[in-house]
Amino acid sequence: MAGYPVGEARSSGWLPVGDGHELYWEEAGNPDGVPALILHGGPGSGFSESMRRVLDPARYRIIGFDQRMAKRSRPSAANSDADLSTNTTWHLVDDIERLRVFFGVERWVLFGTSWGTTLGLAYAEAHPDRVAAMGFAGVTMTRAEEIDWLYRGIAPLFPAEWQKFVAYAPPNTPDGALIEAYSDMMFAADAQVRETAARAFHDWDNASVSVNPSAGMPSDGVPIERLLSRGRIVTHYFRHHGWLEPGQILRDAGRIRHIPTVLVQGRLDLQGPLKTAWDLQQAFPEAELRIIEGAGHSGGDAGMTEALVETFDRFASRYI
Repeated sequence: MAGYPVGEARSSGWLPVGDGHELYWEEAGNPDGVPALILHGGPGSGFSESMRRVLDPARYRIIGFDQRMAKRSRPSAANSDADLSTNTTWHLVDDIERLRVFFGVERWVLFGTSWGTTLGLAYAEAHPDRVAAMGFAGVTMTRAEEIDWLYRGIAPLFPAEWQKFVAYAPPNTPDGALIEAYSDMMFAADAQVRETAARAFHDWDNASVSVNPSAGMPSDGVPIERLLSRGRIVTHYFRHHGWLEPGQILRDAGRIRHIPTVLVQGRLDLQGPLKTAWDLQQAFPEAELRIIEGAGHSGGDAGMTEALVETFDRFASRYI
């Protein structure tokens, strides 16, 4: 895996954003550099320091954060009394604006992966004057057909893992209702039901994350609090289709066509199939689509990091 040294964060803390939420944030790199915001996937996976490796710390002021209720943000979605009613895409878009004001940034470069691309696109379409450039990997738009692919359409490629996944759902649950069923189970009163559902949900997602079968982490290697937090947030977002109108991101692409944008997509990405990035590029022809042969959804797959480093080096040279 290539990229820049990750290094230590220069500062970190929590930012209150309303509704009782506090976002955990970290700042690294050059305090006088080009401001860059990292948008993690999931939804609910949380910020990983390793995402900084695609950004040159000598040229970028690198800001990362955990989205509402994810990882170190407070409160946690894993709490027994977790209430996700004030955790939607549009709450997160507003949170990004609060972060921008908090850090005193006029415009910033966005780097998002997977769900982070949906969020980054939604933010950019809402605030196009606040975005200098965008680089995305594993492109998603959280459309109904994308969610259906993840939790039904992809099943023939992983028959053993699918059999286990559907086995944990309540009897006679239709394939098209698995997201709702798992969401309900992860909020069940019975702790064993919650844990079993969270681990089964993670293992199904883990099956298709990379072209390398050993790249993911089985659920027995992850603390239950982390699995429950992410699983609850993912199913909450997906059962509501990200609070996006059908085709909304494509419909509003005209608002962002002036923003330099690169889409880095693995040819073999199963969680974010190439068609999604292709559809976006058709509506946004100014965006550069870089297809990485042999790579899947994981940023660790061969060629992904190198393409992203080159992308953000170009952006830095343009804006520094």
